Amino acid sequence: MPDAVEQLGRVNRLVLERESELVALDGALNDLCGTRSGTKHGGLLAFAGPAGLGKTALLAEVRRRAAARGCTVLSARGGEQEQGMAFHVVRQLVQPVLAAASEEEHRRILGSWYDIVAPAVGLVASAGDGAPDPTGVRDGLDWVVTRFAVQRAPVVLILDDAHWADAESLAWLTAFAPRAEELPMLVIVAYRPDELPADAMAFRKLAGRHGSRPFDLVALTPGAVRRIVRDAVGESAEEAFCREAWAVTGGNPFEVTELTAKICDRELKGQREDIPELRELASAVKGSGLIERIEKLGPSAVRFAWAAAVLGTSIAPPLAAGVAALGREEAADAFERLRAARILTVGTTDSSTLEFVHPLIATAVYRAIPSALRVGMHGEAASAVTEAGLGAATAARHLLELHPEGDEWVVQQLRGAAREYLRAGAPEAAQRCLARALREPPPYGERAAVLFELGCSSLLNEPANTVNHLRAALEEPELEPELREAITYRLAQALGHTGRMAEAARTVEAEASRANNTRTRLRMQAEQFMWNAFRADEQDSPARSRRLNRLADHITGRGPAERYILGLRAWDAMVRGEPAAVAVRYAEEALGDGLSWTDENWGFEVPVLVALTFMYCDQPGRAEDLFTKGIAELERKGWRGAHLSFGFTLLGYIRYRRGRLAEAEDLVHAGLGIADRVGPGVPAQWFAIGILIEILLARGRTHEAQELADTYNYGEVIPNAVVYPDSQTVFSELLLAQGMRGDAERHLTAVGQRLEARGMRNPAWCPWQLHLAQAVALVEPERAAETIREAVQRARQFGTASAIGQALHASAEVTGGSDGLRLLAEAVSHLERSPSAFELARAQVAYGAALRRAGLPQDAADRLHAGLEGALHCNSDALAGRARDELAAAGMRPLQLRGTGTDTLTGPERTVAEQIAGGRSTSEVAEELGTAEREVTRMLSAVYRKVGTDHAGLPKALEQTSDNGFQHSALGR
Repeated sequence: MPDAVEQLGRVNRLVLERESELVALDGALNDLCGTRSGTKHGGLLAFAGPAGLGKTALLAEVRRRAAARGCTVLSARGGEQEQGMAFHVVRQLVQPVLAAASEEEHRRILGSWYDIVAPAVGLVASAGDGAPDPTGVRDGLDWVVTRFAVQRAPVVLILDDAHWADAESLAWLTAFAPRAEELPMLVIVAYRPDELPADAMAFRKLAGRHGSRPFDLVALTPGAVRRIVRDAVGESAEEAFCREAWAVTGGNPFEVTELTAKICDRELKGQREDIPELRELASAVKGSGLIERIEKLGPSAVRFAWAAAVLGTSIAPPLAAGVAALGREEAADAFERLRAARILTVGTTDSSTLEFVHPLIATAVYRAIPSALRVGMHGEAASAVTEAGLGAATAARHLLELHPEGDEWVVQQLRGAAREYLRAGAPEAAQRCLARALREPPPYGERAAVLFELGCSSLLNEPANTVNHLRAALEEPELEPELREAITYRLAQALGHTGRMAEAARTVEAEASRANNTRTRLRMQAEQFMWNAFRADEQDSPARSRRLNRLADHITGRGPAERYILGLRAWDAMVRGEPAAVAVRYAEEALGDGLSWTDENWGFEVPVLVALTFMYCDQPGRAEDLFTKGIAELERKGWRGAHLSFGFTLLGYIRYRRGRLAEAEDLVHAGLGIADRVGPGVPAQWFAIGILIEILLARGRTHEAQELADTYNYGEVIPNAVVYPDSQTVFSELLLAQGMRGDAERHLTAVGQRLEARGMRNPAWCPWQLHLAQAVALVEPERAAETIREAVQRARQFGTASAIGQALHASAEVTGGSDGLRLLAEAVSHLERSPSAFELARAQVAYGAALRRAGLPQDAADRLHAGLEGALHCNSDALAGRARDELAAAGMRPLQLRGTGTDTLTGPERTVAEQIAGGRSTSEVAEELGTAEREVTRMLSAVYRKVGTDHAGLPKALEQTSDNGFQHSALGR
C-alpha cells in the first residue's frame, strides 16, 4: 500500500499543506480497517479552524479515502439556518441508511426502540404514545448507531460545520463519540472554534479528553498559493503575481481557490501587469464584491440565490423556485447561471438537491437579503414546505423569523411543531415554538392552552419556568374545567419537583376547595395528600393521616383518584407503623389490576409507594415484580431519565433488603449513573447515594461508603423532602461504622425528634431507634435500653417477621448476657420466617458468637455455619469473615456449603411451601413428610427468602410460580 507521502502527490490542491492531517487520517483509517496492527478499533479526529481554511475540502478527501477502503460513510453538515431544528444533523446521518427499507423493516430492525427514536430520525411513529424524555432518545440513538456500526463495519461518521449543528444532535454526538474507540467506527468532525455556541463546551473539550487534540488548520503559505496559481495559469505566472495572490487572500484556501477560478475566467497570464485586475477579482470573492457578482447574473438569479439561502441546506429546486416566485424554466436557467458562477452546485450526497459551493457564500447571500424581504421569503418558505408535506417542524424554522401578526395559522403550525419536537425528545425546541406562538399572539380562547403546553414542555429542563407559565395559565379567564384540572396538576408537579412541596400541596388544596366536580375534587385531594406526605416540614402529619384514613374508609369507587388515595393510605399506614396487614390490604385495593407508571395525567409516585409498601411489609418479591414491570414500561416509553433512575435505585433497595447485595449494588450504581446524567442535585441522587452507602456498609466497604458520601456531600444537608432510607439515619450508620458514636447520637436524636412529631414510628421504615441504642449503649445504658424497648414494641405492633427480628437483634446487642442470648434466639426464629436473608445471616452469626462465648461450641458451630452460608450467598465478605473468625475461635473449620445459591425452589421446598400455604402447621408437615420439624422450618425459611415473602404473602406468591419451580423475577441486564 502506498505510504502517505506518495499519496500526497496525487491529492487535490485544496488539501495542500495538510500533510500531518492526512497522515493522521490514514493512521486512523488503518486502525479502523485493521491494516496496521491486525486489530480493528475506531476513534475520533477533529479539525478546527476559521471559515475558509479547507475543513470541507479535507472532509471530502476523508470521504474519498474512506470509500476507497470499503468503509460505510455516514455524513452530515450543520447549517447556519437549521441550528434550531432538533436532530437535523442526526437525520442527515441515518436517513440515507434507513431510506432503502420499509416501515415494517424499520420496526423489525429497531424493535422496542422504534417508537422512541422514530420521530428523532424522521420515521413515522405510533400516534398518541406519549413523549420520551431526552435521555431515552439519546440512548435509543446510541443503540441505532451502534447497530449500524456493527452491521456495516467499518464505518466513518463525518460531521462538517459542527459549530452550526443543532443542540440536540451535538449533545448526542458529544456523549456518543467516546464509544467509537470500542466500535468499528471513526468519528471525524470539523468546526470553527470561535463560532461554537456557549453551551457546546463539552464538545469543545471532547478531543482533548480522549488523548488527542483537534488539528488546528492554518492558512496556506506563499509557496502553496504559488503552486495553486501556477497549476491554474501555467508555470509562467510571475513570483510577484503569486505573492500578491497570497497577500490579497491571506492564504485562505477558499479564497485562493475562488480567486484562481476567476483568474482562469479572465484568462490572466499571471504577469506583473495583471496585479491590479487580480486585486479587483479578489474583492469579488467575498462580501459586497460577491453580492455584486451575483447581481450581475440578473434578477432571477438573485431571487433564486436568495430563496436558496432562506431554505438553507439540501435545497429542493421546486421549493426554491416557489419561494423565488420563478417558473420552472426560469428557475432552471437561474441555477445554471449560479452554478457557472460557482455560487450553487448539485448536492454532495443527494444529487436531487442543491447546495452552496461554500457556507461562506450562503452566509453572505442570506445577509444581503433586505430584512423586510427576508421576512417575507421566510413566510413563503413556511407555506411552501407545509404544502410539500414536510411537516410543522420544518415550517416552524421559517415561522420563527416572522414578525408577530396575530395569525391563527402561524399559532397552529407552531403548536404542531412543538408537539413534533416533544415527541422527538427535544423539549427546548418545543419551548422556542410555543414561546413564539404566545407572542403571535394566539386567539383569546387559546392562550391558556398555549401557556399550558409551554409549561409542560419545560418541566424536565426548566421547572421554575414551568411554574411561571402554568400560574399565568391559571389566571386566564373562562378556563374549561378539564384544562384547569390539567394545569393545576402540572403546576403542583412542577412545584414538587423543585422542592416546593408545601406550595404544591396548597395549590391542589385550593383547587379542591373550588372544584364543583366530585371527581376533580377527589383527584386534587389525592394530590394534596401525596405532596404533604413527601414534605419534610409538614406541621401536622397526624391530622393529615386521620383525614386520609377517614376518606379511604368512605370511598366506594375504584377509579384512578380512589385507587391513588388507597395507595397513599397504604403507605401512610406502613410509615406510621400500623399493623402490616392493614397496609397490605389497602395496597392490594389500590393496585387492583395494576397501576401504570407512565400515565402522564397521574404520575408514577403512588404506584412506586404501593410497590414499596409490599417491600416493607415483608413481601419484597411482590414489590420486585411490580418494579420489574414498571421499569419495563418506563423503557418502552423512552422515560430513561429521573424516572428510570428511581426505578433501578429502588429495585436495588428491594434486592438489598432481600439480601442480594451484589445485584443491589449493580442496580443502584446504574440508577446513580442515570441521575448523574440528568443533573446534579436531583432527588434521585439522594435516594441512590443513601441506598448505596447502606449496601457498601453491609458488604464491609466502609471506606468506599465514606468516599461516596464525601463526593456528593452526603450528610451535610438534610433534604426538604422525605427520602427513604432517611438520609440522616444512613449518615449516622456510616458514623457508627467508623466508631463515631457521639456524632451518630447527635444526628439520630435529631432524626427521632423530626419523625416522632410526624407520627412516623415504624422501625421497619426507619430504624433510627435501633442505631441510637447502639450509639449510646456504652455511655447511657438506661437510655439505650428504653430506646430499644420502645423499638421492639413498635416492631411487634407492625408485625412483620423481619422488623421484629431486626429489633430483637439490636436489643440483644444492647442487653448482652443471658437475656441477650435469649433475644438472639428469638430474633433468629423471627428472621427465619422472613425474606430478609442478610439480616438472618447477621443474626445467625451474632447468635453463634454469643453461644460460643457462653460455652456451647456445638450449638455455636451450627449457627455460625448457617450464618457463613447466608453471608456468602448475600455477597457480604465482611460478615463471612466474622463468621470464619468465630468458627476459628471455636476451634472449628467451615463446612461445605449446602445451598445452591439459586432462587429456584427444590422439590421438597415446594411441597413444604404448598402445604404451609394451605394452612398446615410445621409440625403437621413434618409428621407427614417423616422429617424433623426443624428441617421443615429450615426449608420454609429458604422458601421465604427465595420467593421474597413472609407467611402472609406465601399463597399469592405461589400462585405466580410455575409447576417446575420458582425463579425470582429479574431484569435481563
